[in-house]
Formats: sequence, C-alpha cells, structure tokens
Amino acid sequence: MKLTDAPNIRDQDLLAELERQRTSPVLEVIIRQLEQKQARRDELAALPRDQRRRVVTAGALELSEPSKQDLRHIHSVLAICGLPYDRLPIEQREFERKQGNMALDVTAGFLRDPNGEKIHQPVPFGPKARLILMHLCSEAIRQKSPTIEIADTLTGFVRDMGFPKSGGKKGPLTAFKEQLNALAACTMKLTVWNGERVRTRSITPIDEMDLWLPTHPDQRSLWPSTVTFSPAMYESLQKHALPINTHVVRAFAGSARKLDLYFWLGYRIHNIEEPVTISWEALKDQFGSGFKRDRDFRANLARELNEIKETLRKLPVSVTENGLKLTPAEPSALALPVAKPVKPTLIPKAS
Repeated sequence: MKLTDAPNIRDQDLLAELERQRTSPVLEVIIRQLEQKQARRDELAALPRDQRRRVVTAGALELSEPSKQDLRHIHSVLAICGLPYDRLPIEQREFERKQGNMALDVTAGFLRDPNGEKIHQPVPFGPKARLILMHLCSEAIRQKSPTIEIADTLTGFVRDMGFPKSGGKKGPLTAFKEQLNALAACTMKLTVWNGERVRTRSITPIDEMDLWLPTHPDQRSLWPSTVTFSPAMYESLQKHALPINTHVVRAFAGSARKLDLYFWLGYRIHNIEEPVTISWEALKDQFGSGFKRDRDFRANLARELNEIKETLRKLPVSVTENGLKLTPAEPSALALPVAKPVKPTLIPKAS
C-alpha cells in the first residue's frame, strides 16, 4: 500500500506519523489506525463546542487518575451562594442570593481612572467572574500568600479555559478584565441565622490591585501585576477552600449555572455521610434565577445535570420526583485525587 492510498488522513501530526512509518511491514495496519484517529477527530470537530469539551474531558478522565496537578480551589461560600448569572443593570448596585439559613449579599463599587474620575463597576456576574475567582483562590493557595503574582498567569489561564487570547471591545480578555475590576470594586456580606441569633461577616475580596488603565478607549489595558486578597478573605479561604478539578471546570467554562452546579455538588458530596435528597424548592432558590415556571426549571436542571454526568460518569446524583438525591462517594467521583481532602466548611453557624 502506498501513502497516496490514505487520502482520509489530513492532520499534520498524523501525516508525519504516517511518513515515519512508510517503510513498516505493517503499513496497511498503521494506515487504518491513523484513519480511525482522523475519523474520531472529525467527529469531535463536528460537535458543538460545549459538547465537544464534555466528551474530550470525559475521555481524558477515563484514561488517567486525577492528580494534585489537576487541583484548583474556590471558596466554599461561592459553592453555596453564587453570583448573578447575567449582567445586571448598572443602576442595580446590590444582589442577594439566599440558601437555607444563609445569604450572600454583593454590593457593586467603583474604581477610579488614571485621572481620578469614578468608574462605576457592575455587580460581578457570569462564568468569567467565577473563573477569575477560582484562579485567584487557586493561586493564593499555591503561592501561599494573600498577594498573588498574576501578570504571567492570567493570559495563560484564559487560554487554558478554552477562550481565545483576543482583546478588543468584545474579546474574551476584555470580558475577563471587566469581571476582575468588578470583583476588585465590590463588597460581599455573608450572613447565617438560626431563628434566635444572626451572624454577619463583611468581606472585600480584593484589598489591593495595581493596574495601569488605558487612557484611550481603544487602547489595550494590561493585566495587573499583583492582586492582594483582604486579610479576612485570605484567612477565610485558607479554612474553607473547596477542591475542584481544572479539566472539569474547563468543560463547563461557558456556563455560569453549570459551574455553580458542579461547585455545589462538590461541596455537598464532601459533607454528607448518608444519602440525602435536596428538595426542588431549595434547588430553585439555589439555581432557579431566570425561570418563572417550576417545570421549566426542573427540565433545565435535569438536562444540565445529565451534561455534567456525561463528564463525571461516577457522579452519585439522580433526579427524583422530590428533588436531587445525593449519595456519599469517593473523591474520584468528583475527579479529585483519591486521598480525601479535609472537608471544607462554612463560617460557624449562629448558636
């Protein structure tokens, strides 16, 4: 068989492999194997982006055990009470998310431009705000410091999450920078209660950020060289960091709701010792923003859960008439290393 008898092989690395094997006595077998690889790649390329990410991630998790290098972290509070899914009007300066006996209140703030003029920032929202927070939390833990060197990591992080490194008014880099600015300007208030007492803690996530802002609207702004968490945020993160898998996060990087669902499942499964069912009412409080009809919310949550289970095939979660049934499981079900991490907890309940 001649190399010209393999017209279905097109990718450069496969063609290079074929060239290296051209004198092999089993060339025909090699060609068939390379054609199968090419066909599989073509099938993946034809899938929608998010589905392709799920399939690729699931395949990678099947082939190798999760390692410490795959670990990232996010504050446990954000696994229970998430940020808005969509952009709020700039005049809406406050957002609240209640879950059970706790609430997260976020107040938008402002930054000043190089001339000292106020620039009102929106309430942080969407998947990019969550990804930025995950990156900052992960780097604070990795670097063991509240001051995080990020100038050399953020662009690579954006690329690793599957976004192109393009700027411009509507480019991903610009959108990530907007969320970083919004996070730097906002304040968060966490409240828990028990009917008799209430406890509130206010946190400004980012205490300091050194950034050169553009003086012209079309000029590309730079990443800050460092970001410093507030002492309260850093202290709380050290106690309440939730481990997550970076490859799974990448698979759902385009959906704020799926990221929240993945974070929440990780937190809940870490903290149960027997099966538990979460009611549809509680689930709607947690994930139902934007849905007016219960049946629409339930159908959407079931679909998104199935998509998460396409990636995490051992995930011990099922949809029932009464809600979601969660079952205790080993960390590997969440694509975490087998050595079980310390269970993250929230701030102490009011007593």
